[in-house]
Amino acid sequence: MSTSTLPALPVVPETDPSRASLDSFRIAIAKRLTETLPLSLEQAFSGVDYGKKGEDFTVAIPRFRLPGKVDEIAAKVKEGFQPDEWIESIVLDKSFLHFRVNTANMISEVLNQVDYLTHSSPSGKPEYGSNELGRGKKLVIEYSSPNIAKSFHVGHLRSTIIGAFLANLYKACGWDVVSLNYLGDWGTQFGLIATGFEKYGSQEELQKDAIKHLFDVYVKVNKDAEGNAEVKVEAAKWFKRMEDGDDDALKNWRVWRELSVKKYEEEYDRLNVKFDVYTGESKVSKESMDKAQKQLEEMGLVSESQGARVVDLEKYKLGTPIIRKKDGTSIYLTRDIGAAIERYEEYKFDKMIYVVSSQQDLHLAQFFKILELMGFTWAKKLLHINYGLVQGMSTRKGTVVFLDQIIKEAGFVMHEQMQKNEDKYAAVEDPEKTSLEIGITGVKIQDMAAKRINNYTFNWDRMKSFEGDTGPYLQYAHVRLASIGRKNPHLLPLPPASQIATDTLAQYPHARDIAFLLGTYPDVVKVALKTHEPSGVVTFAFRLAHAISSAWDTVVVKGEEDLEKARAKMYLYECAREVLAAAMRLLSIRPLERM
Repeated sequence: MSTSTLPALPVVPETDPSRASLDSFRIAIAKRLTETLPLSLEQAFSGVDYGKKGEDFTVAIPRFRLPGKVDEIAAKVKEGFQPDEWIESIVLDKSFLHFRVNTANMISEVLNQVDYLTHSSPSGKPEYGSNELGRGKKLVIEYSSPNIAKSFHVGHLRSTIIGAFLANLYKACGWDVVSLNYLGDWGTQFGLIATGFEKYGSQEELQKDAIKHLFDVYVKVNKDAEGNAEVKVEAAKWFKRMEDGDDDALKNWRVWRELSVKKYEEEYDRLNVKFDVYTGESKVSKESMDKAQKQLEEMGLVSESQGARVVDLEKYKLGTPIIRKKDGTSIYLTRDIGAAIERYEEYKFDKMIYVVSSQQDLHLAQFFKILELMGFTWAKKLLHINYGLVQGMSTRKGTVVFLDQIIKEAGFVMHEQMQKNEDKYAAVEDPEKTSLEIGITGVKIQDMAAKRINNYTFNWDRMKSFEGDTGPYLQYAHVRLASIGRKNPHLLPLPPASQIATDTLAQYPHARDIAFLLGTYPDVVKVALKTHEPSGVVTFAFRLAHAISSAWDTVVVKGEEDLEKARAKMYLYECAREVLAAAMRLLSIRPLERM
C-alpha cells in the first residue's frame, strides 16, 4: 500500500515507490528531463544519481550522448522551470544539473513510509528497507562451517559474521533462504580422537564442554602419534571402519557430533546467528562421491598421478587437484562435489553461496569448474563470497582457540570499560548481558567496516571505544534515541501519522538531512545485494548516527513548548531509531534499549 499523498507519477520498471519514497522524486526528475530532452522515461531515470556535497540528486548530461552543446542542453532543462510538489529547485553547474527536492513533501513522504512499513506492514514485522527483488527464488548459503574437535579460528568467525549478514540481506530482498553450517565432522582426525578417547576421554568433561574436551583429546593423541607411528595406523584403521559404516565405530562419533552441535548452537545464539541445517562432511553419501568420480572418469577428465586420482584443469590455469587419495579414501574436493549435487537435488536452488576465506579461492574455482565440466547447468548458480585475513585476535591468555573465548573476551573487555563510569554502570539493569551485547557489536562492526577482501588487524582497544566509528558508538546512538520517549512521556503515544505536523520540520536543515538519509536506506540495501558487501550498510549506519548526533542541539524535543512541533520532532527521532535498528538487525546486531 502507498502512504503517499502526492499526485500519481508514471511507472518505471524496477522501482517501487511504495517501498522507497525517494524513487518517486527521482521519477519526477526523470519526467522533467523527458519533457525537455529527447529521452525515454527509463533512459532519463537511469541518469538521476544521488548528489554529492549536499546536493539531493545530480544529472550528468554528457552521459545521455545527445547531439549539441552539453551546457546548452542542460540550460534547456532549467528553462521555464517552476517549483512543484516534487522539485524545489534546479541548479545549473556546467554540464551537471543539481535537483533539490521539495523539503516539506520529502520529509513527510519518507517519515510516513518508514512509520507505516515499520508498524503496519503486511507481514506484521518491520519491513522498511526490504524489497521483493528475489520473490519466488531460493538461496542456499553455507557459512561458518568450523571443524569439530579443532579450533574455531578467526576465519570461521569472519565467515559467520559475513554469512549471517548475507542471509539477512537476501531475506530482506524477498528470497527464500536456507542457511547451512557445513561442519568438518568427518575425516582421519576422528580416527585419532577415537583411539585417544579410550586413553584420555572423560564422559563428564565431554558433557560439560564437548568442543573443548574433544580438542584436548585431539592435542594429546597427536602428541602420542608424533613419537609412535602405530597410533596413526590405529587411527586410520578406525576411520576406515567409520567409512565402512561399522556401527560400533560410529556410536561414539554420533554422540560427539551431537554434543558439539548443541554447544555451537548456544554460542551462535549469543552471536544472534541461526542455522536452518547443521549438515557436514559426514552427511555426504559415499554413493554421491563414487558416482561423481565415475562420471568424471567416463568423461575422460581423470588421470593417475603417483597412485592418486587427479583432474587436469591446467588449461583453465587451475592446476591438477586430487579427487581420491592413494589409499582410496575421499578428500574434501570429492566431498564438496558430492555435497553440491545432493544439495541441488534437495533444494533446487536459484543460487548457492559459499562464504569462505580468500585462501580457498583456488579450491572453490577448481570445484566450480569441475561441476561445470560435468555438465551441470546449475554450476553457474554457485557463488564464492570471499574475505581477507584477521590478524591480532588473541585474548589476555594468548591465542584464541574457541569461539566462546572470543565471545567471553568481548564481554569482559566491555564490562571493564563500563565499570569506569560508576553512575551509568549503576543504572544498567543487567550489566553482564549488556556488556556482552556491546562487546559482540564491537567485534562485528570492526569486521564489517571495510571491504571484505581486506586483511585487517583486530584491535581490542578500538572495539571497546565509544568514540569514532565503532560498534559501541552505534549502540549508544540507538540507546540515546530510545531514551527520548522515556524522557518525554507526555508526547507518547504519538497520534496517527496523518495528524503529525511534519511540515514544521522543514525549517531545520538537520531534520531535512536525517529524513533524506532515511529515504536512501532502501537503496543501501539494494546496492549491498549487488556487491555482497556489509561495509555499505555499516557506513550508512554511521552516517545516520552522525546526522542524528548533529541534530541534538538544534532539533530539540525536551522543553519544546509548541506541542505540534514537539510531536513532529519526536516522530522524526522515532523514525530514525526504527531505521538505525533495521540497519543494525540486517548486520545481525541486536539494538539495545538501555546501556
